[in-house]
Amino acid sequence: MRRFVQTFLLALQDVLLLTWQTARALPGGRGAGARLLAQLDAVGVRSVPLVLLTGFFTGMVLALQASVQLAPFGATLFVGRFVAASMLRELGPVLSGIMVAGRVGAGIAAELGAMKVTEQLDALETLGAEPIRVLVLPRVLAAAIAVPFLALIAAAAGLAGAALVSATYLGVSVRTFLGAAMDQIVLDGFVLGMIPADLVQGMVKPLVFGLILSLLACHHGLRATGGTAGVGVATTRAVVSASITILIADYFLTQMLLVLV
Repeated sequence: MRRFVQTFLLALQDVLLLTWQTARALPGGRGAGARLLAQLDAVGVRSVPLVLLTGFFTGMVLALQASVQLAPFGATLFVGRFVAASMLRELGPVLSGIMVAGRVGAGIAAELGAMKVTEQLDALETLGAEPIRVLVLPRVLAAAIAVPFLALIAAAAGLAGAALVSATYLGVSVRTFLGAAMDQIVLDGFVLGMIPADLVQGMVKPLVFGLILSLLACHHGLRATGGTAGVGVATTRAVVSASITILIADYFLTQMLLVLV
């Protein structure tokens, strides 16, 4: 147990140090814009099909499960409220975060890990380039920017899937479903009188999740040792640690946002 705690604290120290070094590397220097755009394509655009598929079928399942619980009370018309709150506040951000952690986090850890074990990072430093500025910063910024939009896409896809199930299976028209969803968004209130509170939660959470998954992926990639086998271990650790940390962070973020928003 003592060894586990020591290992955890050392890893936490390394991640916090990497976070500080990444923040210091801002704004990124020459060529930062091109590097950021390339990573936005890799992290965001190429993740859209995965997030769409995940969100769509999650919404369909939510609608079915909600109908089972609401039908005995004759409240099937309120399925839209249940799905809207669930997808915008929780499932959209969490699912998009975990999906991106699995797809992009693994890729980042494998790419940086391969560069580490083949001494390409040492070559970059020899040439006067900073690995943190050139490799880590654009990936972290891209994840922080892209994951919130991916969460919105997942939530929209979930609402579309739930509306389809409601119209074809539950006998609730799409118009009625969307009306109930909008009623829920209005009921949950607004921030500054114009921004839906559900939307605030649905953007803040994935922003944090994007930072978590990218920093952990970079951390494990940069610490890879032992050749190709070490790269595989680093990739696995990146995905597992990012997924678990996202779920833990979700609880504390929910608790904080329920008080603040």
